[in-house]
Amino acid sequence: MFKSYRNILFGAALIAGASATLLANADINANTGGSKKYTNGKLVIDGGATYPEHNGKVGPYYINKKAHSLAINNGRPATPNEIKAWDIDVMPDGTGLPKGHGTAEEGEEVYEAKCLSCHGDFGSGGGGYPALSKGNAYELHKTLKFQRTTPDADGPVRVFGTYWPRASTLWWYIKTGMPHPAPLSLSDDQVYALVAYIYTLNELKLNGEEIEEDTEINQDNVLKVDLPNKDGFVPNIDGPKGLENTRAYFNDYKNYGNGTRCMHDCFKGEPKILPIQIEQKTFLPPLSEKRDLPKNPCWIASCDCEAAGSNANAEGKKIYEASCAVCHGNDSMGAPDLGNKEAWAKVMKQGMDTVLKNAINGKNAMPPRGGTDLPDDKIKAAIEYMYSKSK
Repeated sequence: MFKSYRNILFGAALIAGASATLLANADINANTGGSKKYTNGKLVIDGGATYPEHNGKVGPYYINKKAHSLAINNGRPATPNEIKAWDIDVMPDGTGLPKGHGTAEEGEEVYEAKCLSCHGDFGSGGGGYPALSKGNAYELHKTLKFQRTTPDADGPVRVFGTYWPRASTLWWYIKTGMPHPAPLSLSDDQVYALVAYIYTLNELKLNGEEIEEDTEINQDNVLKVDLPNKDGFVPNIDGPKGLENTRAYFNDYKNYGNGTRCMHDCFKGEPKILPIQIEQKTFLPPLSEKRDLPKNPCWIASCDCEAAGSNANAEGKKIYEASCAVCHGNDSMGAPDLGNKEAWAKVMKQGMDTVLKNAINGKNAMPPRGGTDLPDDKIKAAIEYMYSKSK
């Protein structure tokens, strides 16, 4: 839960087998056997109550006894090697970090080759993909308390440097999930270099000194970076006391909501209905439901387009390289890759209208418009270019 300077209401439900943790009743009903403690005597971890099966119900909910009586095949225990293959996470204390090193200067080269097409120049974001930096993290951290109370008010800036509490997540996420079309393809040194580059984009400090382009980031110092929001989340779930910290936090109702455990008739007085105060009426570009296509006598970019403009092929190539190559540059994402004649012949059998419609609306793993904000004619130009180079 992110620290908030306004009151919030929090509700949680944890259902496991024939018992459940519920916030359904303000008072524990003795007739149902409800308790604020587990059978081991410890308080329910989410601050609620646990209900055993009683008269065919768990709390107010009926149980499907037939389903609970079915035999469940849990498979076999995982072997040590199987566990080792999956155990690749990196913990906040450094557990799981491999040896390696890299600098921001090296990371910039990797970024431009592997990351720029989605995350933009200098991590600025774009096309539906998140920004990695918006400037000095320490200054922008102050914006996390901003409220959008007027139309021109600045909201909170939530990027890695301002918002994330631990650097271990950054290293682990890049290693296991990036780049999007080829996860786990980066070497450990490349990951350290990318982390160093993202540190410099956010103007972060290490041991009190701002990280420079030639500062080496390695397994010994990567987690020592000073993140301004390191204490911005509650409860503290790190370390061996994480579970007990969570238990104590959620069982102290003064930490959230109105300070009391209540789910019925909690509000006193008449509710005040607030109308929309800031209504958005203008849009740029204007909203439209039209799905008509631009009139272009050239069906594909490889044909003679002099009458319609000889730059059609060049434009499609530019769009492809900026917005499509990340998925269509190879076959690892399951998308038809550039130059694959068989794959593109199969796709284009559907006809250009269908292919364009699928690209605009999204299909299977492809998000609408490929995760970009390109207009229909630009998407069509990219499709025409890819097809022309795959014949």
